[in-house]
Order: sequence, then structure tokens, then C-alpha cells
Amino acid sequence: MHIPENYLSPSTCGVFAVAMVPLWMRAARHVREEVPRQKMPLVGVAAAFCFLAMMFNIPLPGGTTGHAVAGTLVAILFGPWTATLAISMALAIQAVMFGDGGILALPANCFNMAFVLPMCGYAVYGLLRGREERRSDAAGTGLGRELVAAGVGSYVGINAAALCAAIEFGVQPLLFSDAAGRALYCPYPLWVSVPAMLAGHLTVWGAAEVVFTVGILAFVRRVAPDFGLGSLAGDDARVAPARAARPVLALVAALAVLTPLGLLATGDAWGEWSVGDLAAQVGYTPAGMTHGWEWASLMPDYSLGALPAWLGYVLSAAVGVAALLVAFRLLGAQAPSHVDFGPRHDG
Repeated sequence: MHIPENYLSPSTCGVFAVAMVPLWMRAARHVREEVPRQKMPLVGVAAAFCFLAMMFNIPLPGGTTGHAVAGTLVAILFGPWTATLAISMALAIQAVMFGDGGILALPANCFNMAFVLPMCGYAVYGLLRGREERRSDAAGTGLGRELVAAGVGSYVGINAAALCAAIEFGVQPLLFSDAAGRALYCPYPLWVSVPAMLAGHLTVWGAAEVVFTVGILAFVRRVAPDFGLGSLAGDDARVAPARAARPVLALVAALAVLTPLGLLATGDAWGEWSVGDLAAQVGYTPAGMTHGWEWASLMPDYSLGALPAWLGYVLSAAVGVAALLVAFRLLGAQAPSHVDFGPRHDG
């Protein structure tokens, strides 16, 4: 679902940049109002789950691969607007440092995975939890009910994001083509892009999103109940975040070590082919890709020079996670020390 460079026209990327700026500003305001300084490093840990989930590529028959995002997970733990900011930072690190997703396409990728996904996923989660909360609390089955709601919400969220990406791909040949009728950017129209994107996400990758979300949420609720918002107040808020982070950081480290499993999936995700591979498929190179802008990432495709691919993957995971943890610790230094614990519900 990471749209590469030059698959979208510059004007399309500009539209999404204009759309995302106020969304990022609102997300930043919500984070300032909802997340206290002591909790900000934990947001970085939650963002690390998204970063790592997106490194586990899962194949489909025919050579297509995809991945989970775990965006609904962050929304459940810290609220959907905090998730928008956290996932956006993870996507920015992926694009700048590892070339996973285009720089110009970053606002579009953030709209899909950092805005649409957590907002839709959290809305469904909240709807299901609102109906079942009293009943589950009375029956002592609160966690089970929450996990069901989280699973359904995460499945809806990732498919909503995939549909948005498919539409963005599919409108390109309808809006931007040359005199000969050849597409200037992504050459696949809506009637190809929508079913191609949704086929994998409605099946394998949607299931992977559910597994990541439900599995990590169950782990966090059982071993680190203080992780997230709405759980602490008073003096305990100064010490509990560090305690809550220890077992969750251990899970992050384990996932980072396991990321080379993503190398077992050969092939590219749909819509993430190289220019040469795309030209071989459609019989020509779209002009916008021939003369498009390219970014030289520091560790392209999560590799590092002549190191073995598996080691490059583990090092990339470590670098990405460390960057997120440092970024949110720095943001925490600017956050208020005391706020109301628990996300707002004004949208």
C-alpha cells in the first residue's frame, strides 16, 4: 500500500499535501491535549509496532505481496488522532531512510494509512465497544469483547485504506494521459486497480492486520495494562510508563529480530513495481515515470551495502524503531506534564 514515487501525478500529490496539512495540525493539537509528557515515549513504542508490521511481507499466489499496518492498534491505545501523527512519522521514516513509499507520495500514503485506516478502524471499534461494554463488564468478559471489536475494526480500517489507494491509482490514467492515450503515471484504471488491491486485503492481508492488532493488544492488556491512555492518574503517572514499557519493548525487540521473515515473500506489492517491471507489464514506460523525481534513500529496500539481506533487515528495523523512540521522546519534552487521561470523543 506504499505508493512509490511517480505513480501519482505531482498535482495529485499536491492535493493530498494540502489535505494532510490541516489534518496533521489537528492531530498535533490532539496529542498536546490528550497525551501527557510521561506517556509520549509510549506513543513511539506503539508507532514502532506499525513500522515493524509493515516489514513483514506476506505473499499471495501469483507473486504479489502485502503487509499489515496495525494502525487501528495505535488508535485503540492512544486515540485516532494520536495514531495519525504516529503512523505519519513511521511512514516518513520509511520513505526517507529506506525508500519504502515515495517522498512526493508521502501525503497520499499518510492519508490512506495514517488517517483513513485508524479513523475507520477506531470508529468501528468504538461502535462495537459502545454496544457491548456494559454487558461485557457485567459478565467479566471485557477483554474478549474488546479483542473482537479490535479485530473487526482493524479489518475494516485496512480495507478502507486499500480502497483509497486503489482509487488514487485508478484515476491516474483517466486524468493524465498523452496524445496517444498512454498513461503518464500509473497505467491501471479503476476497474483494474480496485479489484487488484482489494483482493489481497479482503483476504490474506486483512487477516494479517487482525492477527497483528488482536495479538499485540491482547499481550499489552495482559502484561502491561498501564500502557496507553486512560489508565493512570496522580503520582503513578510519573513512574508507571517506564514500567509499562518494559514488556512491550521486549515484544518490539522480538519482532525486530523476526523481520527477516518478510524476505521469504518474493515479488512486489501491487502498484509498487520498479519502472522497468511496470514497463514490461504494460509495454511502455509512462512518461511521468521516465522524467519523474527520485529520492536516494539511505538504506534502500531495508538493505545495507554488502551485508546479508537478513542482517540488513534487522539493522533497518533497529534503526527505524530507534528513530521513532527518539522522535517521540523529544516530542515528549514539549508536551504538558498533566492532561486528562483518556482520548477525546469529539472526532
